[in-house]
Amino acid sequence: MKSVLGIGNALVDVLVQLKDDSFLEANNLPKGSMQLVDKPAVDNLIKQIAHAGAKQTSGGSAANTMHGLAGLGCKSGYIGKVGNDYRGNLFESDLRQSKIIPTLLKSATDTGVALSLISKDSERTFATFLGAAVELSAEELLPKYFDGYDYLHLEGYLIFNKALVEKALEIAKSKNMKVSLDLASYNVVEANRDYLLGLIEKSVDIVFANEMEAKALTGLEPEQALEKISSICDIAIVKIGSQGSLIKSGEKSFKAEPIVAKAIDTTGAGDLYASGFLNGLCCEWPLEKCASLASFTAGKVVESIGAKISFTGWDELAHFMLSLR
Repeated sequence: MKSVLGIGNALVDVLVQLKDDSFLEANNLPKGSMQLVDKPAVDNLIKQIAHAGAKQTSGGSAANTMHGLAGLGCKSGYIGKVGNDYRGNLFESDLRQSKIIPTLLKSATDTGVALSLISKDSERTFATFLGAAVELSAEELLPKYFDGYDYLHLEGYLIFNKALVEKALEIAKSKNMKVSLDLASYNVVEANRDYLLGLIEKSVDIVFANEMEAKALTGLEPEQALEKISSICDIAIVKIGSQGSLIKSGEKSFKAEPIVAKAIDTTGAGDLYASGFLNGLCCEWPLEKCASLASFTAGKVVESIGAKISFTGWDELAHFMLSLR
C-alpha cells in the first residue's frame, strides 16, 4: 500500500457547541465566517465560553486528512510548526496516538488555535489565531522528510506562503511523488486565482474543490468547472454538498452519490473526503471505489463533533471497506 505525507498549518481546534447565536452577535463574528484574530482575542473568546465545555484536539485541514488516512490504515506523515507550549505538546501527542509520523518544527510563538463555534444548525464559525503555524519556512523543508512517501497532500491555506509551497513541490517532484491539493477556502482561491491555476497546471496531480472554490478558481458552475480543472491536472474532484461529488480524469467522468448522514457538525467533511479518496488511490483502487470511500468517510465525520470520526463511525467504515474489496 502506498503512503501520504501532509503539510499544513498546525492548529489546535477548540470546539464549542452554542446554545444559540447570541455569542456570535455579541462578539461581531459573522455566522459561517472565518476571522483571523490575535492571541489575546482568541484567549478572551475561549475564556468567555469556558463554561460550555470546550473540547481541544489537533486540527488544520491537512492534519485532519492525515488523521483520516491513518485511521483507514494508510501510512501517513505530517509536517508543520507548533509552539513550545502545552498545545504544541497536545498536537504532537494526538498525531502519535493516531500513528501519524510527526515532523514538527518548534517556535517561540504560541501554537495556533482555531476556535470552532458550532451553531444549532451545524454551521461553523471560526476565530483563528495562526500563531506558530505560519512560521514554517521553505528553508526548514528538508528532502529527507519526504523519504518513504508516494503522495504529498497540501492544504490550500498554505498558498499565502508561496516559497514554502514551491519548495515542497520541488522536493516532491524530485522524488517522483504525486501531489494533491485541497483548495480549502473560496476566499483563498479568489485572492490567488491566477497563481493557483499556474501552479496546478505545472505541479499538481489531484485537485479537491467544493463548488464555491471551483467557481472561484474557474468562474464556472460545477460541471464546467470540473472540465476546466481536469484539463490541467490528472484527477479533478468537485464536491457539491448534499448532491455528492463530481470526478473527472482524462476522458472518464462520473458522479458519486453522498451517503445519508445525520449531520451534527460539518467540520472536517472536505478533509475526510480527501482521506477516503487518497486512501483508495494508495490501495490502487478504481476511481469509482475511491469516490465511494470518500463519500462514506465524509458522511461519517459529520455525525460527530469536530473533525474526528467516532468509534462507531470507524466500525461502520471498516465494514464498508470490506464491501469495496
